[in-house]
Amino acid sequence: MLRTETLARRAERPQLQVQMAVTEDEIREAQKLRWRIFADEMGARLRSPEHGVDRDLYDPHCAHLTVRDDGTGEVVGTYRILTGARARKIGGFYSDEEFDLTRLNHLRDRMVEVGRSCVHPDYRNGATIALLWSGLAQFMQAQGYEYLIGCASMGMADGGHGAASIYNRLTQSSLCPIEYRVFPRCALPIEHLDRTLDAQVPPLIKGYVRCGAWVCGDPAWDPDFNTADLLMLLPLSRLDGRYARHFMKHVQFD
Repeated sequence: MLRTETLARRAERPQLQVQMAVTEDEIREAQKLRWRIFADEMGARLRSPEHGVDRDLYDPHCAHLTVRDDGTGEVVGTYRILTGARARKIGGFYSDEEFDLTRLNHLRDRMVEVGRSCVHPDYRNGATIALLWSGLAQFMQAQGYEYLIGCASMGMADGGHGAASIYNRLTQSSLCPIEYRVFPRCALPIEHLDRTLDAQVPPLIKGYVRCGAWVCGDPAWDPDFNTADLLMLLPLSRLDGRYARHFMKHVQFD
């Protein structure tokens, strides 16, 4: 009986595949998922030219990583990747809008930025996240990039007290060396917030930290998404060996 139940559960598990979106239609699927998550679910004010499709000036210059459910054909997770070379052509990374990245300038050509990370509500589990990270790790290894940056968001539903408390805890263990410190352009006023709450660290930030990423300074307030954002920096040399093996076994791009 137990074996039958186990096989039944396995049969119900979605078969997921990670891949780079290549065609305009595939990219559009990822952008529609982003709208669903950021605008419909989170209430973000997206400055997109088309309702229902999250698209901005960075998208044409990014690689778009997707996770697809082979059973339904639906895109259920996505990440966009902007390389240093591409960012230079358009004036900078997305993160440059939120932070002064001067102290990271010497790393730009060896760096990729990830953003617009989102997962369909029915697929928010370790398997989907692991596939996104495996695709990202494979991309960086194949292209020879050494550093990963990205804005990781914390909710502001309580006015920012939880975000300030999370940041206060992270500084105890995961704050970057001072030479990599960045500075928010619109800072969250953490000195005026309660920093003692037992707030849950968001899964994305928890994943970054477990892999060896640093928090690069005080959080910025993003008024469009109404989030407090941390700039995370992960040198691949700091990637924990267990995680590296776990990520790299999942995927091999052609």
